[in-house]
Amino acid sequence: MTEILSYTACRQLSQIKHYLLAMVFSLLEYLIEVTFFPELKEYWVISDLGLVLVVVGEIIRKMAIITAGQSFTHMIRVRPDERHQLVTHGIYKFIRHPGYCGFLIWSVSTQIMLCNPLSTIGFAVVVWKFFNSRIPYEEYFLRQFFGMQYAEYAQQVGSGVPFVN
Repeated sequence: MTEILSYTACRQLSQIKHYLLAMVFSLLEYLIEVTFFPELKEYWVISDLGLVLVVVGEIIRKMAIITAGQSFTHMIRVRPDERHQLVTHGIYKFIRHPGYCGFLIWSVSTQIMLCNPLSTIGFAVVVWKFFNSRIPYEEYFLRQFFGMQYAEYAQQVGSGVPFVN
């Protein structure tokens, strides 16, 4: 069990490093562009669209957290817990991974809002790769804990936008 816990912690830390690099790059891109090409930061329609999407992403993520209650954690559970329940109602009825979906929309939209074209692409790639490696790992344990109940739920909801099996 210690191997699995250590592996989970290492996965989390290595992915955080990539996200921190993306944030630093985002700040540098913004500062360089606002200093040397300020006209790139004056596309208010794009910036406003980004803001709307930031709010949408945040709402989706918060709905996931509130709906899941105690079943929501930031660390992947690798052993069963009596409080852990399979959540299939609320937003989970429509999106299989709404917390991840909301975070992806939120993080990419922050860059749209800042009119950071390079970071918009960078954030999309970094966050997509993070969840693309995390979701199968998490689903392995969900299938272990909930068996056919999870398999049926996954079949019914599908992969959930924006994540594809």
